Amino acid sequence: MLETLTQGFSAAREKLAGVRVLSEENIDGALRDVRMSLLEADVDLAVVRDFLGRVKERALGEKVQTRVSDASGRTVKATPGQHFIAICEQELAQLMGPVDASLARKRGAVSIMLVGLQGVGKTTVAAKLARHLQRQQRKPLLVAADVYRPAAVLQLQRLGESIEVPVQAGAEGDAPAAICAAAAERARREGFDAIVYDTAGRLAIDDALMTELDEINAAVEPANTLLVCDALMGRDAVNVAQAFAERLTLDGVVMTKLDGDARGGAALAVKAVTGVPIKFLGTGETVDRLEPFRPEGLASRILGMGDVVGLVQDFEAVVDEREAEQAEQDAERMLEGKLSLDDFLSQLKLIRRMGPLKEIFAKLPGMGGFADQVEGDELTKVESMVHSMTRQERGDPDLIDKSRAARIARGSGRKQKEVRDLVGRFLQMREMMGQLGSGGMLGKIPGMGRLAGAGGPELDPAALLGGGGGGGGARQGKRSTQQRRKKRKAARKARKKGRR
Repeated sequence: MLETLTQGFSAAREKLAGVRVLSEENIDGALRDVRMSLLEADVDLAVVRDFLGRVKERALGEKVQTRVSDASGRTVKATPGQHFIAICEQELAQLMGPVDASLARKRGAVSIMLVGLQGVGKTTVAAKLARHLQRQQRKPLLVAADVYRPAAVLQLQRLGESIEVPVQAGAEGDAPAAICAAAAERARREGFDAIVYDTAGRLAIDDALMTELDEINAAVEPANTLLVCDALMGRDAVNVAQAFAERLTLDGVVMTKLDGDARGGAALAVKAVTGVPIKFLGTGETVDRLEPFRPEGLASRILGMGDVVGLVQDFEAVVDEREAEQAEQDAERMLEGKLSLDDFLSQLKLIRRMGPLKEIFAKLPGMGGFADQVEGDELTKVESMVHSMTRQERGDPDLIDKSRAARIARGSGRKQKEVRDLVGRFLQMREMMGQLGSGGMLGKIPGMGRLAGAGGPELDPAALLGGGGGGGGARQGKRSTQQRRKKRKAARKARKKGRR
């Protein structure tokens, strides 16, 4: 996701890595990479020029802060290159925002009319919005107003059944406006406080489509009109949004399939071109995969810094109070370097409920570039290997020598090297997290601790312009890791000697 954009900003960061002063010459060199990536990502040329102009003006006009305070109050050094990236982050967020993801109400009820071309995913988005409203303790009603596409009504009915939301459909020959009007009356009569109208699309925008939407709008007066756009359409998605915005009063955009788009230009340009903000992102096929759009989170991911807030929100959406408390205790143990593979296994089960592993990696600071290298069934492989270990081995992975690894591999149907790699990665992660200490937002994510603001050579650019951040410590962390490895090796030798 968004690899094209990320590559350009990463190249710009590397070019400015060693500079001591931001000058017009080195800024132009860095912006050249950004310009190329924006254009390759299908961002409109006028939007690109405006964005680059604002970044350059601020980079040359603002005084670079060489010392800033991070989230823990420490004073850390900042480089001109990091100051430049901080400006890019803020300008990206401004380009896509501000966004209010709340939904307007009329007479106490939330009513949403979904519009868009055929094939962009309106029906699935309708069910996702109904599920989103359910989570807000609302009682939604879905309306099947697409009378042209074969099986459209049946698709919505099956999606409604999966989330226990009723679907209002008309009789054969009923006009879409009449179906919607009858549904609005039913909602008032039966106490539904939210209603989602799934309207028909076309292969292209035409007068017949717009006339039908005008009739539905006049019949039910929805409080929200949301345009559903397919991110994979690239610049065409922006053109479609502009065409709809010229004919209808749009309140927002729902961008689908952004998780499958390597470019991401539509997400960057749609607000700038149409003035209509993205309100929601559809990031998967299941009805739970809809998230309110946060420009700051997407800007941070584009710059390769992850989206910590979004990750915490995903976590809080799938756990209850007891699970959250347990995860917090697990996180504290990990930050003390005491987490066992049993704890790790319980965390994997929680992570699985948060969504596809690729999306979670994309939101982890510094891990976005590895998201597409993660296999979809990776968690299943890991679980099978951990389940094949004895309770003693899960509590003390240092016990797993070559013979034990061979037994675990046979029991889990995996290769011996995979078992050794898993144990090695777990011990390495536990050591690293033990170095980070306690506290921080990611402490609420099982097994992640303070990954966002700690211990790396990179400073969080948000700290440079008033936000939180982290500091250095990379060399010290490396020395500490080597020392722990020596201690583990000595402990293994002592155990073997004792068994003899």
